[in-house]
Amino acid sequence: MGSIEVDILGQKYTIKGEAPEEYMKKLAAFVDQKLKEIHSSSPTIAPLKAAILASLNIADELHRLREEHENAARTIEEKANALTGLFD
Repeated sequence: MGSIEVDILGQKYTIKGEAPEEYMKKLAAFVDQKLKEIHSSSPTIAPLKAAILASLNIADELHRLREEHENAARTIEEKANALTGLFD
């Protein structure tokens, strides 16, 4: 397990994990960008509130992508079943 130091909103954090260093840096940069978006729209927002709002934005994005993935998988399965039916 490796550890790296990342910068999020000007604060240094040490992250430990088994993922490659570049991946962990990419995640930290993503979180940093989401927090900066919150701060740019509301510069006086408290850091905790900004973190919660950024978390909600990330959760929304995740759930929307999961739903799109499930819909695509369902469509592919339906089309595969229809094509398989042509060969029966």
